[in-house]
Amino acid sequence: MQLRKIEDLELTGKKVFLRLDLNVPIKNGKIQDETRISEALPTIKYILERTSRLTMASHLGRPQNGGSPADSLEPVGAKLSELLEREVVLFPDYATESTIQLLNTLSKNQVMLLENLRFNPGEEANNVEFAHALVDGYDFYINDAFGTSHRAHASVSAAAELLSADRRAAGYLMQKEITALSEIVSRPAAPFTVIMGGSKVSDKISVILNLLNTCNHMLIGGAMAYTFLKFKGIDVGSSRVEADKMDLVETIFRNAESRKVQIHLPVDHLCANEFAETAAAIPVSGAIPAGLMGLDIGPETQKAFARVIRESKTVFWNGPMGVFEWPKFSKGTMSIAEAMADVRGKTVVGGGDSVSAVHQSGFASKMTHISTGGGASLEFLEGKVLPGIKLLMK
Repeated sequence: MQLRKIEDLELTGKKVFLRLDLNVPIKNGKIQDETRISEALPTIKYILERTSRLTMASHLGRPQNGGSPADSLEPVGAKLSELLEREVVLFPDYATESTIQLLNTLSKNQVMLLENLRFNPGEEANNVEFAHALVDGYDFYINDAFGTSHRAHASVSAAAELLSADRRAAGYLMQKEITALSEIVSRPAAPFTVIMGGSKVSDKISVILNLLNTCNHMLIGGAMAYTFLKFKGIDVGSSRVEADKMDLVETIFRNAESRKVQIHLPVDHLCANEFAETAAAIPVSGAIPAGLMGLDIGPETQKAFARVIRESKTVFWNGPMGVFEWPKFSKGTMSIAEAMADVRGKTVVGGGDSVSAVHQSGFASKMTHISTGGGASLEFLEGKVLPGIKLLMK
C-alpha cells in the first residue's frame, strides 16, 4: 500500500478540511515555540494556491471541563494570520453551526480556523456525530497532524472515514515524518546508533526492542539508565529506579546480545543530595553512594557517548540524558546534540523533550529531521500502524 499525497488531489476551487497539529506551548497568551506552526505552512500554502475555501482544525493541550480561554487557539490564529498575510477567522461554534455556511461567506483573503477540537468531548471519544459536524460538505480531507496520528480521535479517524479514500490524503509534514522515520526502521546506514534517555524503561520498551533489530549501538542515559545499572549490580544511591521492571531490562540485554548490539551505560554521573535546581552538582565516578541521586551523565560518559555518535552514519535520539531544564544538569544532554551535529550521515530527533533540548542546544539546524510527534513517533518506530496514517493509504 502507498500513501495518498496531497499532490494526488485536484484541489482547485474545492472545499478542503485540513487537520493540523498546532499544539504549541503558550504562556500568558504568548506562543513559546512556533515550530509546529512553521512546519504546517508548506501544506497550508499549497492548498491556498489552489483554493481559498480552507478550514483548518487542531487541538491544543488537554483542556478540562470544556476548556477555558487559556486553552484557546486564538494566539495561534493570530500568528497564522501574520505568517499567511490573510485574515484567519476563528470559529468556536462549529459543533452546532455549519462550517460550510460560514466558509461560503468568507472572502478570498480569509481562511477558517476551528476553535480547539478538544473543547468538545466528541473529539477524544471519536464520536461520529461530531465527525459529521467537522467534515460534512467538504470535498477533501487532508491530514498533516503527524503528532496526533496515533490517536483514533474524531478529527483523525471518524472524520476521515466519512470521505471516500480517494478524497483524503497526507500533507507535506505527514509525508516528511513518515519518510524520515521509515528509513530509521527499515534502511538505516550502518553504523546505526540509538540514543535513549528520559525517565522510564517501561515507556520505551517496545521501541527499544524494535530498534534493536537494526541498530549497532544503543546509548542509555537519563533516569532510565539507573534501572539498567541496578540490574547490572551497580549501586545507584537514591537515583530513580523501576525496581519492578528488571524483567524488561533483562529482555533488552538478551535481545541485544543475540543481535550483537552493544549497549553503552554511563560510567560517571553528576549527582545531588536532593531533586532540586538549587542543589549542588556532585561528580561521581562508578557506583553512586547512598544519599545521592544521579541527575546527569558525567564528563567521561559524555566523551564516550560522543565518540560512538561521531563514528555513526545514522543516529536516532529520544530522551534527555538528565534534568536538562536545570543548567547545572544540562551538559550531558547538550553534549549529545553537539556530537550529533558533527555526524556526516542522517540524524533524527524523536519528539518530546529531545526536541526542546536540541533547540536549546543551538544545533537544531544541523539535524536531518526533528520529529513533531512525541508519542506518535515512538509508536511508529515500534512498528505499529497508526490509525491516522492507515486511513491515508491507497
